[in-house]
Amino acid sequence: MRPRVLIADDQRDVLEALRLLLKGEGIECETASSPAGVLAALEARERDAALIDLNYTRDTTSGQEGLDLLARIQEIDPSLPVIVMTAWGTVDLAVEAMRQGARDFVQKPWDNARLLTTLRTQIALGSAIRQGQRLEAENRILRHEGAPPMIAESPAMRPLLDVIARVGPSDAAVLITGENGTGKSLIARSLHAASPRAARPFLTLNAGGISEGVFESELFGHVKGAFTDARADRVGRFELADGGALFLDEIGNVPASQQGKLLRVLETGEFERVGSSRTRRCDVRILSATNADLQAEVAAGRFRQDLLFRLNTIEIHVPPLRERPEDIPLLARHFLASHAGRYRKKIAGFEPAAMEALLAHRWPGNVRELDHAVERAVLMTTGGAIRAGDLALKRGGDAARLEDLSLEEVENLLVRKAMDRFAGNVSQAARALGLSRSALYRRLEKHGQ
Repeated sequence: MRPRVLIADDQRDVLEALRLLLKGEGIECETASSPAGVLAALEARERDAALIDLNYTRDTTSGQEGLDLLARIQEIDPSLPVIVMTAWGTVDLAVEAMRQGARDFVQKPWDNARLLTTLRTQIALGSAIRQGQRLEAENRILRHEGAPPMIAESPAMRPLLDVIARVGPSDAAVLITGENGTGKSLIARSLHAASPRAARPFLTLNAGGISEGVFESELFGHVKGAFTDARADRVGRFELADGGALFLDEIGNVPASQQGKLLRVLETGEFERVGSSRTRRCDVRILSATNADLQAEVAAGRFRQDLLFRLNTIEIHVPPLRERPEDIPLLARHFLASHAGRYRKKIAGFEPAAMEALLAHRWPGNVRELDHAVERAVLMTTGGAIRAGDLALKRGGDAARLEDLSLEEVENLLVRKAMDRFAGNVSQAARALGLSRSALYRRLEKHGQ
């Protein structure tokens, strides 16, 4: 995208000369003739640099207008490179402006080559500073680097792998569907790893795990003072993911009041932080996932049809683990090696009866449940191989008497039965259990469902 520069001067011929010069260099320009015009332009749209005069009132040479304007600009955007323009006789004033935050100055009448060099240098430095700020904020978010290994050799997974290979290198929005625990986030990471954006950020937001009150702030960020607890500016996920990808998990649970705002940024790449009227833009690939039937949600009026169109340029369905039994031994051995190394235990593998138990189990919690079962077995086993008893898989399942179960097992059973009853719809299951969505999500994670 072309750099965007704001030029401010009270003389129309100066503005026009600078506009023509920069336009010829492929720089997008906007002009302002007063401090108020500068501030309004910066509030409305993000810029890569500003080139401002120090005097705006006829016969005024003190430069105080420019210094006051510089202070206001820094309040709006401290990272914006500001270059001041000054006449030959007021170089000391330009030096004072640099002490107060200006990045450089040019003298009138200017030399075209020097002005362009100064401007390009400051645009590049400003971009580097902003990138550093994004990386600093990004490092505060826990995220894994790279793509985890894709263990999938069953016939049921081959069409999915083919789609990843074809769609991954594109910028297409992808909607990933499937039951809880099937590995939808892994598919999203694999798509990102196969794209030209692989070296750029990959961020995740669980749309079902945050309250409606902070949803907009999480996505778009906020400015200091936007609400009671906004003690400092905060960068949102879209800004952090600029140039990369944003994975919106449980997209079906996006609050209805926020769906229009999400649709806007998907359509235009533009958004505002909460509490600010200043429009920002980003270039982000959207990957999303859900275990809900979004077409049914659209029919019920709970999900916007136009938003669904934006999300599912390509739809990938991940089959449940019970439909890909050939992968169970491979996944189990992978998890065994991982957890045995983590807990520093020497375990050779699975006894035949243990592998039979793994293959016989229905895995309602899918791959996540298998991972947790193997981790538990690694912790509990006292031998050199995992035994069937170490896995603690109940073939009778729900037939066990409640009084024979621990409190944690009862909770697991009730959560699983509620999810089965409502076909994986988290909102309905949460209401039936008397829980909030976020509380139910925590229990699903806890029990590997």
